[in-house]
Amino acid sequence: MLHRNPRVLPASDKCPDRGTLRSLFESEETPLLRYAFSLVRRKAVAEEIVQEVFLQLHVRWDEVESPRAWLYRSVRNRVFNYMRDNRREEAVEMTTPLIESLGNSSDAPPGVLSRLETIQILHETIDSLHEEDRRLVQLKFFDGLKYREISEKTGLSVGNVGYRLHHILKELAGKLHPLGMDVNS
Repeated sequence: MLHRNPRVLPASDKCPDRGTLRSLFESEETPLLRYAFSLVRRKAVAEEIVQEVFLQLHVRWDEVESPRAWLYRSVRNRVFNYMRDNRREEAVEMTTPLIESLGNSSDAPPGVLSRLETIQILHETIDSLHEEDRRLVQLKFFDGLKYREISEKTGLSVGNVGYRLHHILKELAGKLHPLGMDVNS
């Protein structure tokens, strides 16, 4: 006769009584906020995501076997969902002049001015492209359209859209490389 083996939890999640939701919240809230912020880089969004995840855990408390692991996985998934759903919003934010929101440039955090210069150079380089190429870059990277959607808007075949964007990106990289910019800039 076969006997059912007891479920074994990973060592990091073993706890005889699993504790309470309150104790888990007290011990994991700050690390989860740091984790969410490291992914999304927005304090308010990170706080909202962590709060939503804890509320979901409260609803599913009896179903979840490894609450700590479930929390981290859920926070990661919610951050990725947020980033996917707000991709266009972030693209618009990057194209607006950040210097206006800084007021005095001496108050700028380290790296912000360098990033502004990089964005400015990138925009100037994109502006130097042929009009048709600029439109393809706009549709793909700023409007977030897929090749099929770009094809419908431009009348180009899907394959031609991909081919042209590939070569446009190579051309942009060739123009940016002498300026000391690469993929990681």
